[in-house]
Amino acid sequence: MKASDLFVKALEKEGVEYIFGVPGEENLDLLESLSKSSIRLILTRHEQGAGFMAATYGRLTGKPGVCLATLGPGATNLVTPAAYAQLGAMPMLMITGQKPIKKSKQARFQIIDVVDMMRPITKYTKQIVNGSVIASNIREAFRLATEERPGAVHLELPEDIAQEETEDTVFEVVGHIIPKPDDAAIDAAVDLIKQAKMPLLLIGAGANRKVTCDALAAFVNESGLYFFTTQMGKGVIDERHPQYLGTAALSSNDFLHAALDESDLIINVGHDVIEKPPFFMQKGGKKVIHINFAPAEVDPVYFPQLNVVGDITTAVQKLTEKITKTSNWDFSFYQKVKAEIAGHLSKYFEDERFPTLPQRLVNLLRKKLGESDVITLDNGVYKIWFARNYTCYQPKTLLLDNALASMGAGLPSAMTVNLLHPDKKVVAVCGDGGFMMNSQELETAVRLGLNLLVIILNDQSYGMIKWKQEDMGFKDFGLDFKNPDFVQYAQSYGAHGYRPESDEELQQVLDKTLHSPGVHLIDLQVDYSLNHPILNVLIKEKTAKL
Repeated sequence: MKASDLFVKALEKEGVEYIFGVPGEENLDLLESLSKSSIRLILTRHEQGAGFMAATYGRLTGKPGVCLATLGPGATNLVTPAAYAQLGAMPMLMITGQKPIKKSKQARFQIIDVVDMMRPITKYTKQIVNGSVIASNIREAFRLATEERPGAVHLELPEDIAQEETEDTVFEVVGHIIPKPDDAAIDAAVDLIKQAKMPLLLIGAGANRKVTCDALAAFVNESGLYFFTTQMGKGVIDERHPQYLGTAALSSNDFLHAALDESDLIINVGHDVIEKPPFFMQKGGKKVIHINFAPAEVDPVYFPQLNVVGDITTAVQKLTEKITKTSNWDFSFYQKVKAEIAGHLSKYFEDERFPTLPQRLVNLLRKKLGESDVITLDNGVYKIWFARNYTCYQPKTLLLDNALASMGAGLPSAMTVNLLHPDKKVVAVCGDGGFMMNSQELETAVRLGLNLLVIILNDQSYGMIKWKQEDMGFKDFGLDFKNPDFVQYAQSYGAHGYRPESDEELQQVLDKTLHSPGVHLIDLQVDYSLNHPILNVLIKEKTAKL
């Protein structure tokens, strides 16, 4: 069997449905083999778009998404998606081509050491040097990409190896059962929780990767514990729950942090230190129970007193069996904080000023989207407003990145969601800066016949950095730019473009685009004038009085 055919056969054995990518001449044998395969090639307009799509596939399915690029510049364009998947714990396989390794044809033209480049930002990277190791290398790559903690892996297939004749051998896909947590650790956790006066449950990204929703909801209902989430843990429990306090979108001084400051024990389920910390531990301060697939990585602000290591769902189920509402718990302060949060978050929901406040957009989308519909966020200051203010009813219905926090992922992520879930409404919310980093993928979305809405929050600047600049007392400098006509830009790709001029018109456009097939883009003027006074000043003043 030709080596490239074997490569594709091994991918089929792993259940690969799609390969996202931009092929080069070094990939042509593999491309020919794919043409005879059940795997669908999704041709993108930039390798970064392909990588973000593959990473999102991994995030949604738990199976490695696969992306393809050539050598040199094609491979270097996958570096950001590799880091995105690795830090965000999204299983992904990158395949890159390479010049012949047995006999050079073009000296060092386009050649860099891609394997060495990928090593710091992947779980596994390898050059395939013989057709006979293709099957084992692919099986190992998929195993490592999927195992906790999931992440990015990389294989380099040189063109002369792809052309070799080799034996037709693939490996069976063998999974494994995650070990159950030790009973002694569970008992120690039960003792700490019962002894606490104000325990508080934290749900992190790890709890969002696995099917922990029912187990955690039962734990909260049986115990009466109040809970909050990290940004990447949103939606694990329906956030309409009366004991939900909110999402840690800021590092400190939010209403939620007032509850954190008063708590004496954090039950931390599925969090790791890569996601921006929702709280900082101090020596002699509150205690922390770390419940995760692996022990906590200790750093200066996170050093839990107890590790409960093993399958998260099993750990939570065991805790539920042993913990009921305890008389020495006092949640009256949490109830006070929740009331303050509810009043604060809803304050600008009905504010019809134009340009639009981000809080208003959050409310409009929540009212117009169904329980299982999905919003994907690019990266910008609006991410804070969505993390704090958007109520998730189900897991993975607000996809944001709080690990690498890269711009440019919002549109490709939405495309993958629609590809996998054509029955769901999908909205990508992007800043004008982040959108332009992968805006060319509009052509891909139109070509694929996808149905999605892109909302560009247009302030003609890098708004997140301007907000930080103002908070630090610096003058407004160096962060403004001009945009193209986004309506005409969308139309040039075959998409539909809109530019509402009032709140009423925005609502009309949302109703139209959310119920019409095709790719739609809304160029929305946004009012960020309240970012600094609310997030940097008002919240600190109010929480100090709680």
